[in-house]
Amino acid sequence: MPLVTPHNTNPLVDGRQSERAMAVRRGVQLLLTDMGAAHVPELTLANGRRADLTALFKDGTIWIVEIKSSIEDIKSDQKWPDYHDFCDQLYFATLPDVSQALFPESCGFILADDKGAAILRSSPTDRLNAARRKTLITRFGQFAANRLFHAELSGYAPDS
Repeated sequence: MPLVTPHNTNPLVDGRQSERAMAVRRGVQLLLTDMGAAHVPELTLANGRRADLTALFKDGTIWIVEIKSSIEDIKSDQKWPDYHDFCDQLYFATLPDVSQALFPESCGFILADDKGAAILRSSPTDRLNAARRKTLITRFGQFAANRLFHAELSGYAPDS
């Protein structure tokens, strides 16, 4: 990201998500915040995949939430199994007009809109090993700090 740009760009928005996906993301972020988790959108994992939302809980538990905003979105996704190796729990999140029956039973399920979210099915837990957890927590911290830095440079984050 350039430090000087003629465009008014918000580093907190990458522009790839639809309005529907952003509504799901906002609702899930509100839920995760209420649960005491820190969370970042679009964290790139070591396998090159980008997690829609990654949450880090106070006890070190890591969740990945894959956002699906439409029936076509879930039916065309073949990459979601690649997230299992990078979290303790994997969830799907969607809007009320997308059928829960389309989502794999092997993952948790969250129903969301822009005002909030609810966990309708808990995810099975498959604990990460210590080395992978440490790597992910470090990646999470560096990513979050860099995102805040770029937001501050662009005038989108409040002064501390």
